[in-house]
Amino acid sequence: MLRRRQIVTGVFVVIGAAVLGFSLRIEPGSGWFYVSTLVLASVWILGAFTSGPLHLGRIGHAERLRRPVLSPILLGAAMVGVFVFGALLIREIPLFDPLVRQIQSVLDYTVEGPWPLLLFVTAVNGVAEELFFRGGAYAATPRYPVPVTTVAYTVATLATGNVMLTFAAVLLGVVVGLQRRASGGILAPILTHLTWSISMLFLLPLIFL
Repeated sequence: MLRRRQIVTGVFVVIGAAVLGFSLRIEPGSGWFYVSTLVLASVWILGAFTSGPLHLGRIGHAERLRRPVLSPILLGAAMVGVFVFGALLIREIPLFDPLVRQIQSVLDYTVEGPWPLLLFVTAVNGVAEELFFRGGAYAATPRYPVPVTTVAYTVATLATGNVMLTFAAVLLGVVVGLQRRASGGILAPILTHLTWSISMLFLLPLIFL
């Protein structure tokens, strides 16, 4: 079972990286961008469920085990605060202008399309990434799963050629990886990822555009 998980996740990491790299090379505003991002989500979801069973996880609370809900959302909100502070900082420092341009190149997609559709693809891909990386890939890694899945997530993001997206992948990967280890499942990582990614979708354009 473990060997099967490892083979499946390895194959789907390569496929997902290729699709991700392609999607961010499509002209902003093109309908193909939304098609490609949904294809990417399908790749992650298919890879996750093909690899084997997934678990939501539980955390101890008042001497009972419960599904983690509030704490992951609060952690996601805290990450939003950190990223917003960092965004405001680099915006004001000329040395970081090349990084600002990379952020703006991603944000171009947020101003060229209808926000309900952007919200939908952002949410779907956030869930799909956690199903795969903190679900299937994590379960396929018997030793050091947090750093290994963070590296895999980062390598997949490197396909975009965008330094800032890759940097965000490292930080997010570590946080949700630790949540996966603490809770034993994917629910906490999903909630944190959604809180962070949806907030960034609406806040970053206000800072950089």
